[in-house]
Amino acid sequence: MSEPSPDRVLPPVVASLDTAWTALSARLEGLTDEELTWEPVDGCWTVREVDGAWTADWADPDPVPAPVTTITWRLWHLAVDCFDSYSSSLFGDRGTGLTGRTWVGDAATACASLGRAWSVFRSGVAGWDDDRLWRPLGPAWGSAADKTNLDLALHAERELIHHGAEIALLRDLHAAAHGARIG
Repeated sequence: MSEPSPDRVLPPVVASLDTAWTALSARLEGLTDEELTWEPVDGCWTVREVDGAWTADWADPDPVPAPVTTITWRLWHLAVDCFDSYSSSLFGDRGTGLTGRTWVGDAATACASLGRAWSVFRSGVAGWDDDRLWRPLGPAWGSAADKTNLDLALHAERELIHHGAEIALLRDLHAAAHGARIG
């Protein structure tokens, strides 16, 4: 049995990615610098200014239990750690120009940077052909080497939905804690 054709598989994958992106981008409208860095509990992972550079908290391996993370940390994770990392390996391009734990310090720049990282990733995925869609990621991807590009696109969608929902919840909690209302 042959692989399904990308003209039957890729369009719904891209449409689903777009739906997840639209939901998150709508929830990011009006994000403030205060919300960006709000720490709802002690010990949050966030992005801190260290020696004049904004740097995401990180540990390898992840601590157990994993710490609660701020909106800025989640935006960094999506933009740099996910979309840009994947795009760099898959397409040789990054939307933010940032690598590693480097991030930005204000809401407007963070949202714009995430948008650029998303755009590069989404454009690359939308441009795949049949061969590229089903191609294994390869040895550079370590334990995921046998996974396909399609698997990675679906993983990126899970990351977008997962962290997008957490960002939305953090905004709601911040609003409730500060007597505000998000539209």
